[in-house]
Amino acid sequence: MSRVPRLVPALLSALAVTLSTALGGCSDAPATHARDSRAGCITDFDPATDYFPDKSTLTEATNFTLEYHHSYQILTVKRPYLGGKPVSYVLVRCGAPAPALTGDLAQAQQITVPVRSLYSGSTTHLAMITELDQADVVTGVASPAAVVDPQIRSRIDAGQLVGYATAGQINVENVIGAGPDVLVTEGIEEPGYAKLRQAGVPVIADAEWLESTPLGRAEWIKVFAALTGTERRAGGIYAAIRTGYNTLVKQAAATKPVEVLVGTMYSGSWSMPTAASYSGRLVADAGGFYPWLTEGGAENRQLNFESVYAQAGTAPVWLVTDNWQRLADAVARDSRYGELAAVRSGQVWSATKAVTPGGGNLYWERGTARPDLLLGDLVAILHPELAGDHVFEFYRQVQA
Repeated sequence: MSRVPRLVPALLSALAVTLSTALGGCSDAPATHARDSRAGCITDFDPATDYFPDKSTLTEATNFTLEYHHSYQILTVKRPYLGGKPVSYVLVRCGAPAPALTGDLAQAQQITVPVRSLYSGSTTHLAMITELDQADVVTGVASPAAVVDPQIRSRIDAGQLVGYATAGQINVENVIGAGPDVLVTEGIEEPGYAKLRQAGVPVIADAEWLESTPLGRAEWIKVFAALTGTERRAGGIYAAIRTGYNTLVKQAAATKPVEVLVGTMYSGSWSMPTAASYSGRLVADAGGFYPWLTEGGAENRQLNFESVYAQAGTAPVWLVTDNWQRLADAVARDSRYGELAAVRSGQVWSATKAVTPGGGNLYWERGTARPDLLLGDLVAILHPELAGDHVFEFYRQVQA
């Protein structure tokens, strides 16, 4: 388990108490019930009763909303995918009658919650679900080979979880035959999703990747809490993540900023994140800087090697996501990399500490759910004087 720098041991203790208090005694704490029994279902419906005593409130996320009614919630995703219009879903507590709705909501998909079986279109969902201790809800993933999470991998190995888009295309017939309670998308609109909806399989758009901040993306754990009936647990987890993240930001802000180079060449272009991007925000919050981090507008600038080298070639640290084992691998990819100061000094760090033969990477899978751990890695890299006994979760130093 990764730890944040030792300069904040009191914080760790406080967070542990906070999280324990938030989760202890919860009706949605680690489940021992038989999920098929739909524990928590309404058995004697009373329209005057509020069946959602634990309600999620949002602090950072801007791409979804949750509205509570007595026996159902309305989940609205403002941008379900690039260019998509807002879409709402009605989440009905099991045992309650279907609500009589008007207007656009009359045509909205209705999903009975808590769900018993969920198909996940993106590995970013999985870490949020396991943080909620709801791994047994996941019965399908798009590509099992890409999964890193040990709880989900054990379900794959036990035959309790299937792949439904292993060739990159949804097997519509198999999904319809399995009949999951819900399929959560990867934030794009595949042609197969319309067919699933027509066949009665609820499809919910997960578009956390359209959030511009790390904490905004992490708050999508509350969407999965709404689906699994674990709102109180999600609130405690997210509060601890947010506190840990913001404490690290303050620590980094108190140090001297460090120049850093990010990204690599791909298809003849260097995609450089700006201040408007998720990755740029992480670097800034970790106390790093580079010339394009002051730019807004588009989230990335497409640059040639010469312009990057001229303005950031002397940066002492280089952050990459390429799975290079040795510095020679980087130079073999592009001989010009050998001229970078970070390559000459050996300060190249790759976000590939935990990868699978099938292409899965814990950085992509868990980094979204736990930006506090991700920021902890970056602070330890850029400010080793703060690292203490930090254990890296996502990054590793590329060997000479």
